[in-house]
Amino acid sequence: MVHFLHPGLSPRTLVPPDAQKDALGCCVVQEEASPYTLVNICLNVLIANLEKLCSERSDGTLCLPDHWNFPQEVADRFLGVMTWQGKLTDRTASIFQGNQMKLKLVNIQKAKISAAAFTKAFCHHRVIELDATAVHTDLAIPDIISGLCSNSWIQQNLRCLLLNSASVPRDSRLLFFGQLTGLRILSVFNVCFHSEDLANVAQLPKLESLDISNTLVTNISALLMCKDRLKSLTMHYLKCLTMTKPQILSVIRELKCLLHLDISDHRQLKSDLAFHLLQQKDILPHIVSLDISGGSCVTDGAVELFIRQRPAMQFVGLLATDAGYSDFFTAKQGLRVAGGANMSQISEALSRYRNRSCFMKEALYRLFTETFSMQVTMPAILKLVAVGMRNHPLDLPVQFTASACALNLTRQGLARGMPVRLLSEVTCLLFKALKNFPHYQQLQKNCLLSLTNSRILVDVPFDRFDAAKFVMRWLCKHENPKMQTMAVSITSILALQLSPEQTAQLQEELLMAVKYATIQNWPSSSCKMTALVTYRSFKAFFPLLGNFSQPAVQLWALWAMYHVCSKNPSKYCKMLVEEEGLQLLCDIQDHSKADPQTQQIATSILDDFRMHFMNYQRPPLC
Repeated sequence: MVHFLHPGLSPRTLVPPDAQKDALGCCVVQEEASPYTLVNICLNVLIANLEKLCSERSDGTLCLPDHWNFPQEVADRFLGVMTWQGKLTDRTASIFQGNQMKLKLVNIQKAKISAAAFTKAFCHHRVIELDATAVHTDLAIPDIISGLCSNSWIQQNLRCLLLNSASVPRDSRLLFFGQLTGLRILSVFNVCFHSEDLANVAQLPKLESLDISNTLVTNISALLMCKDRLKSLTMHYLKCLTMTKPQILSVIRELKCLLHLDISDHRQLKSDLAFHLLQQKDILPHIVSLDISGGSCVTDGAVELFIRQRPAMQFVGLLATDAGYSDFFTAKQGLRVAGGANMSQISEALSRYRNRSCFMKEALYRLFTETFSMQVTMPAILKLVAVGMRNHPLDLPVQFTASACALNLTRQGLARGMPVRLLSEVTCLLFKALKNFPHYQQLQKNCLLSLTNSRILVDVPFDRFDAAKFVMRWLCKHENPKMQTMAVSITSILALQLSPEQTAQLQEELLMAVKYATIQNWPSSSCKMTALVTYRSFKAFFPLLGNFSQPAVQLWALWAMYHVCSKNPSKYCKMLVEEEGLQLLCDIQDHSKADPQTQQIATSILDDFRMHFMNYQRPPLC
């Protein structure tokens, strides 16, 4: 049996946070530690067996059994889970054709479906909300609008349309939203959306909330057409604006119904629009939420004065600014702040900016600084870190900083208060990051350090075979003695949890990866490393020592035995003698098919410890 020597014992019982001191953390623990709902379990089973349960049409798409019918709420959730799992395709989307499913809330985020499949599957339903965020380019925005407008009921009753990061063909000149007369919420964040499109959208008779962040809009004057009904305007990183600041402020001044305004920006652009906005006394009289994160020249005094003049304010975004540090922001009751001054502000920032990589990176950096010597378990914060990692899988700064934060939040005994399911998600996200950035060593190191946690290694479900392969490959490529020792310890523990078939495959991987030369450069008995593994017996290594067809395997087993014997000879030299392991070393030394390097190490072990062997009653065998 192998175990990892870790500071303090790590009990498997969950230690929840104090609900009075950390209500959100306590809520997260309850949520993550509770079993999945029966509805979700059933839906997961259905989705996993969809091919078996459905029949196939002549065009290759799937069809539900005739007698099946789903209530609207279950159908909405079923579609959402399919989308979340990446199972929504042209073949599977066809199960939503006909009347067996009744959909209202359609979620097709990041799905890869064609325009024809979208129209057939979803546009005959009475849809009131559609989330097509980052849908595949096969389904462009004009196709989505056209499909929705093919249903007169949808034209009049669709309330919410999210098209963030969806594609627009180059030959498309204008996006005609005008027929969707029931639309109240529209988001076109990160879309090829122009000023002409804004003029078309501003005429929608019921529009209340609009997000035009990171679009190609150059002039926002068209917003004056909806000034008497627009309650929420988000224009983060509106980089193509050609209007002067007085012109922009004159438009905003006319939007007297606004309750939420977001003019946050990338810090690198050094936009001072927020600074000029804060100086205005006759603007945004009813505002309750103002986001100016990333703005330059923003000071505590200016923000405080602005809020005092508008006592109904409930939120202000100040991340990546010079504001948020005065006592006012802590003392003001009912005011939430997204910033970097303290853990409360950082938590709010992680939650608010989960879909914005520039601010997520900034918030994670602040979190890393705050948690560097953290002694308190914070499951709610770790869950927000996981959300950031999941939402930005290809953003290296986010993944790297998040991996460091995850390490801070789970190191030593802090993992004891974390739900197993949350730790499992974080561990899986770390390995996903490793696959996306295989050449970034510091990210790999953070993941390896996270695996040294005894609670994660023992209690948390994750792909241990995949982890063992990663650690083994890492071990073969890096020569840092401390990290090598750590990697050996992790591999030893993971190996005990693999099936015989996986162990055999791991040996094949070993032959491909190891040159256990690399192994000969591993630290010798003269190094100052301490042994991080303990063995009850050497017998598990004996079959490996007899494997003359795979010298790399023999080298690894020899080094593992040699390492602990050199660090604790009184225990392990005796064990080697009593379990008759010396005979195997002698066999390797004399075997005609043995690899010369393997024979050399076996001889070194016998020579180095001959004096120790002679101290016992049983004499050495060779």
